[in-house]
Amino acid sequence: MIERPRVHLLGAEGAAAVLHPLRRRILEGLNEPDSASGLSKRLGLARQKINYHLRELEREGLLELVEERKKGNCVERLVRATARAFVLNPAALGALGADPEQIEDRFSSAYLVAVASQAIHDVAVLRERAAKADKKLATFTMQTEVRFASAEERRAFTEELANVVAKLAARYHDEKAPGGRRFRFVVGGYPALASERRSSTGKENH
Repeated sequence: MIERPRVHLLGAEGAAAVLHPLRRRILEGLNEPDSASGLSKRLGLARQKINYHLRELEREGLLELVEERKKGNCVERLVRATARAFVLNPAALGALGADPEQIEDRFSSAYLVAVASQAIHDVAVLRERAAKADKKLATFTMQTEVRFASAEERRAFTEELANVVAKLAARYHDEKAPGGRRFRFVVGGYPALASERRSSTGKENH
């Protein structure tokens, strides 16, 4: 069985399909392959109704055919969700999407959200290009948490971090390097949610 991507970036129509309560339940139930008959029993809904929504989800590219089984005179189709998780591509919002260039306060939460949205959009475009070229996308992710004793220490940490990043950028940036490739790094911070604490991680993908 072909390995699925962990994350599927949704366009406008795909988002509308996922936001439909019943279709969301169906997608949640198809993390593993199942048929319309199996879903009908699990969700307690008519098979005809399930079939209709399965067709719509498959049309939007949110479901994929895994196997076809012959049962008597009928063919049972086993399908599953095309990814383990779904994220809205900010490009789906068009002019309504957040634009970092339109936000003057670089220390505001609005600017952080806009930059994060831009990063999702850019990575979505790059993933699509990499898939068409049958290549892996080189990315780097680092995530950690720091518990500060005071607001003063937080400000000192932020200033020191900015200085370190600036020095590293100046050291490694080479505008004239033959065959060089430009990368964008985003550094931001926000109060950690107590119910969603995560251990420090650093992951790189090539």
